[in-house]
Amino acid sequence: MDSPFLYNKYVTGQHFIGRKEDCAILSNLLSQGENVVLWEPLGAGKKSIVHQILTRMRVSGARFVTGEISALDIRSNEALIKRFGSAVIRLVASTPSEYAQIVSRHLSGTHFVFDQTAYSSSDTILSTNWDLDDDDYKAVLRLPYRLAEERGERMLLIIDEFQNIDLTEDGEKIFRLMESVIDEARHAGNRLFSFIFLGSMYNAMQDIFVRRHFFYRKVERLRLSKVDEREIVEHIIKGFLASGKVIDRDLIGGACRLFKCNLFYINHFTSICDSLSKGYIMEPVLLEALDTILSIHRGRFIATMNDLTTFQVSLLKAIIDGYTKFSTAEVIRKYSLNSSANVRRLKDALMKKEILTFEGDDERPVIFDPLFEYWLKNSYFKNP
Repeated sequence: MDSPFLYNKYVTGQHFIGRKEDCAILSNLLSQGENVVLWEPLGAGKKSIVHQILTRMRVSGARFVTGEISALDIRSNEALIKRFGSAVIRLVASTPSEYAQIVSRHLSGTHFVFDQTAYSSSDTILSTNWDLDDDDYKAVLRLPYRLAEERGERMLLIIDEFQNIDLTEDGEKIFRLMESVIDEARHAGNRLFSFIFLGSMYNAMQDIFVRRHFFYRKVERLRLSKVDEREIVEHIIKGFLASGKVIDRDLIGGACRLFKCNLFYINHFTSICDSLSKGYIMEPVLLEALDTILSIHRGRFIATMNDLTTFQVSLLKAIIDGYTKFSTAEVIRKYSLNSSANVRRLKDALMKKEILTFEGDDERPVIFDPLFEYWLKNSYFKNP
């Protein structure tokens, strides 16, 4: 029997819980042909909700094709555009002759070609015969709109780890060209193709879409709501009951609060509990599972802290101690932060490292990783 506590892949169907309003919003946006962006920390459930809605749309009779690429390892514009174009072509074609026909029909006049030798050796659909220019990039970015219109079929492309496009030699050029092509398609009334941008680096995505205003009014942001603790508890209790095990509701509620309802950590944690137990699950099992999951991630946490300067560690200690105003004379003196100007630099540095963000008008600090925060409080900063 499949485990109900999945953490190593996105979940759909019976494994997907909560976020009914988020699902309704996402379904409505995609049904209307809108482009959508989701940025949340790792483990928040971005892929799960996207694939849950795509599954529901198919079940309801909607017809469309979906592709997905990752920008995780992308470091050049050319590599990105080739991956993008290849993924789009694979949405509608499956043989070398079909690939060649699409490249010839839709990318003629560009510096892209279909090279049979390159395809045979490295599965490469798009090769180049010269240095690429902006017209070449735009031709590939237009390709999904043209193919969707040609076939009269809805097409969706998921770009995961979208923020990494900013790590190329000129990510902003890619953003501007994408904006231009989106505007062209909208002006022509073509809503048969939609982008779904996903990003796990919260502050980097915030910088692209909010601070620098790329894709303003061209992409709709979906903010994921927190999954209700009661729904998570019921899901876990039912999961254990299915395998003949029982767990106290208060114990699992405490685990939900410790992990701040982060479904990745909760599913990982309960999966460990499941493997350690038979019958009734007592508190010692949960404590052992917590120690196990901490041991799995401890190396990553130590590496994160070793990468921080002494000042950055001091600011993080102030946050763990519950302070929210860091430029006061008391906090600067107590944590040896030097000056308010230095505090601003430290906040920026911790945000660039994607450790935390500052929310609201009062700039309340929020550490992204709940297990990391727990480890800081109960291990790293435990001794005075």
